[in-house]
Amino acid sequence: MLFDMPEKQSNEDVAEAFRKRLKEVAGFAKVPKPMPMRNSRGAIVYYLFFASQNDIGESIVLDIFEKYKNRGAG
Repeated sequence: MLFDMPEKQSNEDVAEAFRKRLKEVAGFAKVPKPMPMRNSRGAIVYYLFFASQNDIGESIVLDIFEKYKNRGAG
């Protein structure tokens, strides 16, 4: 079983469970919240994750995620 979750969960809950698994099971030290990727209508199609052991890499990705976080929303 990939995740131990009830049958119906929100996309955000599934994304958070995957982020937690990257940290706890895969052992990545730096796993910021993922960036939702949206289609032309603003609907979330998938989440972009970043996982690393590197502080500088995380800092760079957080800047990029911040810059584009509202693109395509609403």
